[in-house]
Amino acid sequence: MSHTVSTQAAQKAEWTPARRALVIAGAVLIAVTWLYFVLVHPADWDQVTGSGPGIALLAGYGIGTALLLAAVIPVLPARTLGLIPIAIIINSVVGEIVGSIGLPLYLDSVGTVLVAALAGPVAGMATGALNNVVWGLLNPAALPFAAGAALVGWLAGVFIHRFNAFRNIATVIGFGLVLGLVGGMVAAPVAAYVYGGTAGVGTGALVSLFREMGGSLIASVTTQAFISDPVDKVIVMLVAFFTVKALPNRTVAAFAPQAKQSKQTK
Repeated sequence: MSHTVSTQAAQKAEWTPARRALVIAGAVLIAVTWLYFVLVHPADWDQVTGSGPGIALLAGYGIGTALLLAAVIPVLPARTLGLIPIAIIINSVVGEIVGSIGLPLYLDSVGTVLVAALAGPVAGMATGALNNVVWGLLNPAALPFAAGAALVGWLAGVFIHRFNAFRNIATVIGFGLVLGLVGGMVAAPVAAYVYGGTAGVGTGALVSLFREMGGSLIASVTTQAFISDPVDKVIVMLVAFFTVKALPNRTVAAFAPQAKQSKQTK
């Protein structure tokens, strides 16, 4: 018992002011980047692919994500670090399969939400970001979405552990819709500025359809995101919900102190 208490105290002590400053700086940089590119519109949305603004967007999101990872990875417990590679494999395999068959969904955050459900918001954030960084080595299209994946992991943990999103199926669906809307808002500028709205096979087809109907690039990408992402995240949350319910209580309880510690850092 004393060893457990001392270990948790050591983990809490590792959240130094410098690490907290890195988290704040990373989050602020990502938020400012999103606000600038969505609200200021520094370029014509219909002529952005391969442009300077696209590179600037990647820099803002990329540096912000790197700051978050630098702060949180060293303080994650070994048990959580061991779980992250499994989550990355689940995300990457499922994401590649869904992308290859042309569904207007992603389903590439199941592992991220599972980690968030077991170990808390910070673990979910790290898993989401690392997933897209590692996956990006095999599929470069995933890398620019790392900041959005980190946000999805963090929000999933907050919804589950602070707002009891796994209370019942209705709350799972409700919070899944919110998670999808927020995630879509963050990913939309990347899809537009970096990929011209064609980042995915199925989702790109939806964007093309809306474009043919007369919508601008940003309107088409945003409409697609607000259709695909909420449905996607509801499915992901439901899969995570039923998976956690199926796990032995001892397994879930083993991660409970980590989830509590994760909440205390906020």
